[in-house]
Amino acid sequence: MGMYASINQWSFPGDLSAAQCLRLAKEYGYQGFEPAFFEKGELSLEGFAPCCRELKRIADGEGVSLTSLASGLYWNYPLSEAGQKGEQALSVLKTHIDAAAELGVRHILVVPGTVGSGFWGEGQTGYDEAYARSQELLLKAEPYARERNVVICVENVWNNFLLSPLEAARYIDELASPYIQAYLDIGNVILFGFAEQWVRILGKRIGRVHVKDFKRSVGTLDGFCDLLAGDVNFPAAMKELRAIGYDGPLTAEMGSYKHAPLGLVRQTRAALEMILNM
Repeated sequence: MGMYASINQWSFPGDLSAAQCLRLAKEYGYQGFEPAFFEKGELSLEGFAPCCRELKRIADGEGVSLTSLASGLYWNYPLSEAGQKGEQALSVLKTHIDAAAELGVRHILVVPGTVGSGFWGEGQTGYDEAYARSQELLLKAEPYARERNVVICVENVWNNFLLSPLEAARYIDELASPYIQAYLDIGNVILFGFAEQWVRILGKRIGRVHVKDFKRSVGTLDGFCDLLAGDVNFPAAMKELRAIGYDGPLTAEMGSYKHAPLGLVRQTRAALEMILNM
């Protein structure tokens, strides 16, 4: 199939259901859709089977691929915590795996931990502690992921952790499992790196790819911008993705416009078409 355009549920207004987002993704020309797994709601720790069955039915009927199952739960349940909090995070991860298996997707997005004063708040975990603890918990989860045939994809996010592609590659290699890969967000690295270098260095370790853009001159959360409006070198990144043989979805993870919430969904599809043709 080759690389294709996909979009994440978080790119849609928050009051829409996963099914509504999926249908809109189809309407706007996306071939893939990435639902999200929450703490509460239709697809969440509270329950997920009915929603998963419905999403599979709709996706099959619309001819849309369910590409992976994202989650922001690991900011509240970090895999870098020790003791009871760490075990709670492990339990969340296993439930996330169960939901993905029920949905019929092979990849999940996992934030591996947070260090110190992270993007979403204060913390006391040291870098070395986060590295050791998150690896320990991921290794505990690996047999369960293997049993359920779900790949845990560790994403690079603004969490003061795994800040180099060399380190991220080493981190994954040390876990030594085809069921633990990288979820590369090529927009998240621009503040401190280059998307094309992350692609080349991570190589076959990449299980899934998030796409967004970022302006270094802004340097804060406000620096994330429309695709092709920022500093991601998309021609170089696409060249490297093809060189490593990546043939999965390019999943846009965007915000929405205040007065035209679906406007960015439409514009992102057009930008992805240009990117895919680079």
